[in-house]
Amino acid sequence: MAEQTCRDRPLCVHYVGFRDDRYWNAFKIWGGPRMIHRKWDRIARHDVGPDDLVIFAEGDEHQPPAAYNATDLDERWL
Repeated sequence: MAEQTCRDRPLCVHYVGFRDDRYWNAFKIWGGPRMIHRKWDRIARHDVGPDDLVIFAEGDEHQPPAAYNATDLDERWL
């Protein structure tokens, strides 16, 4: 059986910019993320699909992306 990825499911949860206890507050409400993006950058914008849910620590999807990309975490790696 092939490994299931975010693109194979109708909804993928992304967390963006969490660095403190707000992560656990979001976790209690939305459940665990599939992807953790350290910044809202070009990679994060590319990874988000049309049916995905994106939870921001600050701001929203209309904020300008970071000038430099940051490494992301996939829950499969944790």
